[in-house]
Amino acid sequence: MSMPSPKTPLPAPLSYRIGEDARAAEIADAVVAIWQDIDAALAPIIGRRGVAALCRRSLFLTASLQPALASAQEGALSAAPLAELRALLAQQSDADAAAHGSAFLHTFQELLASLVGPSLTERLLRSAWTNAPGPTAQDTLP
Repeated sequence: MSMPSPKTPLPAPLSYRIGEDARAAEIADAVVAIWQDIDAALAPIIGRRGVAALCRRSLFLTASLQPALASAQEGALSAAPLAELRALLAQQSDADAAAHGSAFLHTFQELLASLVGPSLTERLLRSAWTNAPGPTAQDTLP
């Protein structure tokens, strides 16, 4: 998993939510907002516990490649792993917050794709990734 350099535009989905000059706290808020959209899209399909399990697994996998996220991964078993991730990202430099937040979201996308396939993953996450109005995950299922 490659980390974007500070001069590289932020990869989707963060690029849809924040500007190039976003501060770490704004990036942290955007990551949490994206995750809340993911939860809204997936919870009706796999349940809140399923979404929480995917969050924990994504944090674990990301922390293995991004040691700065280790404390968030350790807190993933708590009742509020996103609050811990948000706090951790907000304490990073702007570039590191963007890199770590993007890595977490990318890892989640890869994990979901490994479970349900890339096409269905794209359909399920489309609205969360772009924050654009459109059909919900339930509406896009055949």
